[in-house]
Amino acid sequence: MVDERVDEILSLLKKEYPNVKIALGYSNPLELLIATILSAQCTDRKVNEVTKTLFKKYRTPQDYIAATQEKLEEEIYSTGFYRNKARNIRNLCKMLVKDFDGKVPDTMEDLVKLSGVARKTANIVLSGAFGKIEGIAVDTHVKRVSARLGLTANTDPDKIEKDLMDIIPKKDWDVFSLLLIQHGRQICTAKKPLCGECILNKLCPSAFTFG
Repeated sequence: MVDERVDEILSLLKKEYPNVKIALGYSNPLELLIATILSAQCTDRKVNEVTKTLFKKYRTPQDYIAATQEKLEEEIYSTGFYRNKARNIRNLCKMLVKDFDGKVPDTMEDLVKLSGVARKTANIVLSGAFGKIEGIAVDTHVKRVSARLGLTANTDPDKIEKDLMDIIPKKDWDVFSLLLIQHGRQICTAKKPLCGECILNKLCPSAFTFG
């Protein structure tokens, strides 16, 4: 049962951001998976700059496997944490070839088996590439904004996701994450949230508490 405050938060965010969508550029499940991994601790804009070239060169899991660790690191360097990301990408591509016939799986159970893939990434890939909604993707924006709104008291992403899934209608799980991400980027920023301009300030227990 959705309480009135949650329902109003959803309604206001939908009106404010009517055309919200995944900001990462991709044309197939593998590209969305790789882009989402690269987006950790990096802006979507920077990831899109990198993948514009990367996706022309690497089209299959075998392409990533054939690249050396050093070469892939060099090509994704500007996204940060490039060593770990390159290692995860090459390892997960090996798993795709070995266990999934070279294709990105379309279930949560299988996706989280892949190297470097947790529920956040899996949720994004499931919804964006396969139209399957199994949860709510919790990134840094979702974590921050949902806490400020008093929708969760947890700090662990999996626990935050469960809290949100309990109060957000399942049909809105996908869009709710995208709405909070957009709101977190534009208004409810990490250091200086724009509470005076926020459409949710009358519903937010944290409004106007930031100096």
